[in-house]
Amino acid sequence: MQEIIKNYTNLINKKLDEYLKIQYPNTIFESMKYTVTLPGKRLRPIMCVETCKIFGGDIENAIPTACAIEMLHAQTLIHDDLPCMDNDDYRRGKPTNHKVFGEAIATLAGDALLTFAPQVITQYSKLPDSIILKILNEYFQYAGAYGVIAGQVIDIENEGKFDKNSKADCRKILEYLHNHKTSDLFKLSIKTGAIIAGVNDNILGKLEVFAEKFGFAFQISDDILDETSTFEELGKTIGKDKQAGKLTYTTLYGLDEAKCKVDCLTKECYGIMKKLGIKSDIFSSLIESVRQRSGLE
Repeated sequence: MQEIIKNYTNLINKKLDEYLKIQYPNTIFESMKYTVTLPGKRLRPIMCVETCKIFGGDIENAIPTACAIEMLHAQTLIHDDLPCMDNDDYRRGKPTNHKVFGEAIATLAGDALLTFAPQVITQYSKLPDSIILKILNEYFQYAGAYGVIAGQVIDIENEGKFDKNSKADCRKILEYLHNHKTSDLFKLSIKTGAIIAGVNDNILGKLEVFAEKFGFAFQISDDILDETSTFEELGKTIGKDKQAGKLTYTTLYGLDEAKCKVDCLTKECYGIMKKLGIKSDIFSSLIESVRQRSGLE
């Protein structure tokens, strides 16, 4: 199974390198490629490709979309790390994009990736136009003001306001934040993989619920690691969320409750897989990885 993940990762990395050719003006493409190709697990593209495979699709048809999603993910990281946002100096153990290329180019690189990614889908996908249109609709839904950008806005607006909101308000805010800032890209990954495989809307809706729960569990595990891990393990500055007064699952509920929530969410993910008859060692491995990150196993 680890060999399959490695093969997926190598294929995605190869295609990312192929799609992101350095051309004039070189600086912008170098900046885009820098963050996209930083060492990473490639969770989102892997989930896109694996979902396509689970439902009988050709994984080659999913590769352009999977790579586009990784580019979109890189865009969110570049902008998230900017001094006007989270002001982080490191990402995956390397200097963040603005530390290497400056704030102006990093901002433009994020903008460029946001628009370059759907171009990859339209240019390299060998799918019917109707399917490409459905994929693009999902991309724009989750990439824009209804998706990850909405999550980022709520994150910024509630920084330092943890003590000013009621616990009930904090719960609603946190659920909205995690759902959009994190879960939406997992929804995009899984739903587009399923669309490419020709899945019907009923199953698509259930897969969306799976992705939402997985994304929520993943973000809570990230919140846990922000308090319990080290720079060497995570490759980014530890404890910044707490210092900035950000609303996280651990600040609202504490570590023990956060772990219980991850346990519950991941078990629900397994339940959805069982109901849908999904047997995927890849999905099981990713779920177990989230549990391990949370200190559950």
